[in-house]
Formats: sequence, C-alpha cells, structure tokens
Amino acid sequence: MQSIDNITKYSATDIDNFAQELNRDGICVIPHLFEQNLIEEWLEAFKNLFYTRQNQPGGLAPREVSRYYLTLPWISPFANEWDFANPVIMEILQRVFYQEYVMVQLGVDVPFPGSDYQETHRDFRPLFCDRIVTPLYALAVNFPLVEVTPDNGPFQMARGTHLLPREVGLQKIASGEIPMESFYMQPGDVIVRSPLALHRGSPNQTNQPRPMVVMGYAMHWLHTPKVDLTLPQDYYDNLSAELRQMLRCEVVEQLPHEKVETYINFKY
Repeated sequence: MQSIDNITKYSATDIDNFAQELNRDGICVIPHLFEQNLIEEWLEAFKNLFYTRQNQPGGLAPREVSRYYLTLPWISPFANEWDFANPVIMEILQRVFYQEYVMVQLGVDVPFPGSDYQETHRDFRPLFCDRIVTPLYALAVNFPLVEVTPDNGPFQMARGTHLLPREVGLQKIASGEIPMESFYMQPGDVIVRSPLALHRGSPNQTNQPRPMVVMGYAMHWLHTPKVDLTLPQDYYDNLSAELRQMLRCEVVEQLPHEKVETYINFKY
C-alpha cells in the first residue's frame, strides 16, 4: 500500500509548477512518487504476464524492432487506485484539463535488447491542423518498472514541440535548436507528458528488458478507439461514483483469459 507520506510531500505550489511545466514543455517529472515495494510487485507480475502473452497469437503489439506494447489486465497489482487515481497525478490533471477527463489506457511499452531508435513521432493527431495550437486534451502518465539508464533505452522527447507544427518541430530537432532529451528515471519516478510532443524510443543495449507503464487520460469528449479498458463487474461496483465516471471502460462479469492487441498503429 502506498503511504500517505509520498502524497503529502508535494505542496500546492509543487503541483502548480508541475502543471506549468506540462503546459510549457509538454512534460513534467515527478520524482519518487511511487514506493519501491509497489514497483517490485508490478515488475514481478509484469514478467509473468509478458511471457504468457508472448505465447498467445496477437498477445503483443509490435513497436518496431525488439519492442512491444501490451495492455495490462485489470487485476492486482495493476488495478490499484493509488496508481491510476493517485492524488498527485489527479491534481495535476485537474489543473491542465479544466473539464471532466477519463482514463482510457493501461499498458506497458517494453524495448528488449536489439531494439533501435524509433522514428520520431507523436501519439495523437492534432485536433484540427497542427498550425492551430490547442490546450492539452490528452496526456500519458509513464513510470518505469526498472531504473532507466543511458544503456537500456531511455524515452527521448523534445520539449515544447507539442506547441509547434510537426514539420517545424522536426526541423528544429534536426538542426539541434531543440535537443532530443533522454529521461533517466529511478523506479518510483513518474512523468506526465503530452502525446503531441515529438518523441521516440532509444536502443536498449543491455541484456534485460526495460518496461515502462503508460496510463492514458483524455478529455471526456475525445474519441479513443485504439485503446480500451475492461473491468470486472465486482471491482467496478466497489468504486466510488467519481472513479466510475473517470474510467472509460467495458464492464464484464469475468475478464477474458486472452487479449488480442489492437493498438498497432501508434505514430503520427
């Protein structure tokens, strides 16, 4: 169980600063938000899940060479209010979204040894055209299940490119005017980022995978057909009305034993 200490150590000013960074840079880093024992539980469960999915047709979505995405089932330890409805994360989202938002995604990106640089991309299309800058309407919350080092494929992103037309952003990255920054993280660190900011995965040069959890949130009116959440009826029934409203999900009597990934096209 996450302790209250990790929640109360962030002041209202800290939360305001995180939200300002997110609007300005397209990313903010929250250090040491989750406790080590929580990360260890997730890592152990993830290992078992990955090797089960690996043997199921369509159980993994490819992400270029030696890199995969998989949806996490809504079971313990992944189904945990202290993670998907973490008060610090919720406070940041409320300062950015202004209107009602929904959670739409719970998955993991994992580069394995032999992975390469991804093509620099966005995860979402702009609402209209990319010459029209809009407020943030979708966000990804990421946290690693292992330490992220220069060698095991750190997430890379160019700050501020969520505010630029795609081609202008790519030109500024190519010229070096805006650097492609690597984000090294400790287990327990969390980043909140705009999927419109230009980013890519980098090569994992170690002999171990580097799993990175992604929790997706969007404004309530945004259509998000590529990702989905499925919750068991008994879990859903025990949630507060506020959390039921926040989860855009299918509710079933029993979770399916197998999952066929449909989130295949992921780059814009």
